[in-house]
Amino acid sequence: MGNRNTAQSTTTEGDQVQSTLGEYQETQSQEAFALQNSKLLKVRLEAVTIQSKLGAMVAYQGEVSFEHAGSGGMGRLLKKAVSGEGTTLMRITGTGEVFLADTAQDIHLIKLENDAVTCNGQNVLAFDAGIDWDIQKVQGGAAGMMAGGLFNMSLQGTGWVAIISDGPPVLLNTGDAPTFADPQAAITWSSGVSTSIKTDVKLKNFIGRGSGESLQMAFQGPGWVLVQPSEGRPVMPAGGSSGGGLLGNLSG
Repeated sequence: MGNRNTAQSTTTEGDQVQSTLGEYQETQSQEAFALQNSKLLKVRLEAVTIQSKLGAMVAYQGEVSFEHAGSGGMGRLLKKAVSGEGTTLMRITGTGEVFLADTAQDIHLIKLENDAVTCNGQNVLAFDAGIDWDIQKVQGGAAGMMAGGLFNMSLQGTGWVAIISDGPPVLLNTGDAPTFADPQAAITWSSGVSTSIKTDVKLKNFIGRGSGESLQMAFQGPGWVLVQPSEGRPVMPAGGSSGGGLLGNLSG
């Protein structure tokens, strides 16, 4: 049987090198957003200005500028402060290409056409700067106040959205049957889906399980929800600070 890693000729600016790196050549897609591979996103800035998660840039070519995007108004700033939801964003502009990733997590692309999706803020990698965002509250009464997924990030408009999942996700059709998921595992859902918080009293009685599987997000209506095979990775505060709460979140 032949060796799958047989060296091939790879040409870079006139220099021919024997290597096994040919399969990693840059994608030539003309789309504004394109997957270089399942864990790396390429964005052509000639076609779009974007907002991305702070620290997501791993490489770029051309004339590219980065600046803090802010929260886009006092209303959203206060929502971020109170809820802790959303992610610190940077605005990326220029005339080149930028490559984005987040701890080698899987990347998925959604093209919105005057539509909306709701996401766990930590799972938003990047989106077209023309797409508007806000923070939404999941209804659920007292039970909802205990759930990590009570607040989420809504993205609405026309353009590309790139989201990440900690492992290969499953896409569930919420119109087929009542659907439930862990608040941290449900990472994205479509605009026609209504959400609420469900409390499982029997599970809540287990020692040490009072805030785990006893609280679930419920999804109803025509549409879909994307669920990752993980309850998410630990989030380190920007700059290594352990500060949080209202004052910590006002920086976004």
